Amino acid sequence: MSKKKLPDIEELRNLLRYDPETGKLFWLPRDASLFKTERSYKTWNARFANKPAGGLNNEGYVLIKLSGRMFRAHRVAWAIHHGAWPADHLDHINGDRVDNRMVNLREATNRENNKNQKLRCDNTSGVVGVYWDKRSAKWWARIKVDRKSIHLGYFDSIEDAAAARAEAEIKYDFHENHGRI
Repeated sequence: MSKKKLPDIEELRNLLRYDPETGKLFWLPRDASLFKTERSYKTWNARFANKPAGGLNNEGYVLIKLSGRMFRAHRVAWAIHHGAWPADHLDHINGDRVDNRMVNLREATNRENNKNQKLRCDNTSGVVGVYWDKRSAKWWARIKVDRKSIHLGYFDSIEDAAAARAEAEIKYDFHENHGRI
């Protein structure tokens, strides 16, 4: 399967301005030569020039349409700022998918990105990897590393189970923000 060619960095820089302090992308004014009519040129610049680019998708990412294709704003921001498209995944360090400030973005492998996830909305214990086991009437702790589930033990208190999980996160090099709410 072939990947579609990504837009040229200079092309991006001619279309968008990136503010690394706020993480926002703004449309730049466009030249009349890019439009069929003077009216469409004036209309586009009046509506969009110097205004924020993109909109939210249903996953909470900002998307920007370029040349008929949709791109995630954090990847476009990275490309404009660094002069190259990211080689792999980009991780929002604080977990906020709208926060595209450069200090909040890091290149990461899929494995690294998975080690910096927020607490799932269906979690009932309030601690990642800690569950109540009805049969044993104890707290059960586990951690998933490289697609393998590792049993950490059964505990009388949620605090002990959470401590075992926290220790395992350090051992397996999880990001300090993993499990945030």
